[in-house]
Amino acid sequence: MPAPVYFPRPLILAGAAVFGMLLALGVHILGQRFGLDLGDLWKAGDLMPVVAALAWWLVSAAAFVGGHITANLLRSAASGQIPHRMRQALIVVGVLLLAAAGQAASGPNPMPTLAGLLAAIGTLLLGAIMAFAGAYFALERT
Repeated sequence: MPAPVYFPRPLILAGAAVFGMLLALGVHILGQRFGLDLGDLWKAGDLMPVVAALAWWLVSAAAFVGGHITANLLRSAASGQIPHRMRQALIVVGVLLLAAAGQAASGPNPMPTLAGLLAAIGTLLLGAIMAFAGAYFALERT
């Protein structure tokens, strides 16, 4: 019986970081529709609102978990250990998330342009870092 084939470690880490960035951006876009505004951090005046802190935690948690799951899936995908039904379910969930984020992004943006740009760039950076960390911990576990 041939030995299982695995993707190289840098490829898994890069793939998980990219997926985590996209997942974090999708969660950010969907969160805006529900009033979880990341741009509240840059409003002058009072202390940081709890809603903005919740939004940042939600985005970072989604990226970390997404990176961890992606690393586990990429590690087992090359050797053919993912069942056919699981692959189909993951594809359906991914398409539904992208469709929901696209529909939410098509509406007007509730934030000013500069604050929205800063929030999106911060979301991408946070998503990449947290997804990389999740993938790193997933690969170190084995």
